[in-house]
Amino acid sequence: MRYFRFCLLMLMLAVTVAVISCKQKNRERERPQVNEEPPLLLEDHNEQELAPATGPVADNSRCHVCHINYEEEELAVCHARANISCEQCHGACDAHCNDEDNITPPDIMYAMAKVNSFCMTCHPRDAIDIQHHEPLLEGVATEKKYCTDCHGSHRLNYRTRKWNKTTGELVEDDKVRMMTDEMLNEK
Repeated sequence: MRYFRFCLLMLMLAVTVAVISCKQKNRERERPQVNEEPPLLLEDHNEQELAPATGPVADNSRCHVCHINYEEEELAVCHARANISCEQCHGACDAHCNDEDNITPPDIMYAMAKVNSFCMTCHPRDAIDIQHHEPLLEGVATEKKYCTDCHGSHRLNYRTRKWNKTTGELVEDDKVRMMTDEMLNEK
């Protein structure tokens, strides 16, 4: 009788192992194929407006974790496609990126009065001195005074923190740590 129980137990064990093994093989067959292509760093919904990137594209995903609104913003996309990352203008911002309460300012911020001169470090006057830039370059523009007034919308629509852009001192904090859709819609 013991021998019969032992054989029955072994048979059940063998059947269990066979069933598990078959299920494992079926799962492996059902697994979706992994796409070996590198991930797209920027999704373009206006591909007809932008020529395909001819070289490397800057990876700004670290910034887009919080600043997702810049993932499709014209100025950010244009610069990323030229392999110019957020870090090249705003610094590495390690402390800012690691601060979940967002009390630490970015390494580099630009007061409106400094935007044009910074843009012109890479886009010098002789390269952009075309007729419609003349009022801006001569300092007599009345409506569109800054490069970002025409090129992109590179400003946050709503800020939960404001810093002095020269000193980095926190000057306004609404004490809200995470914005909800309802909060953004109220603003």
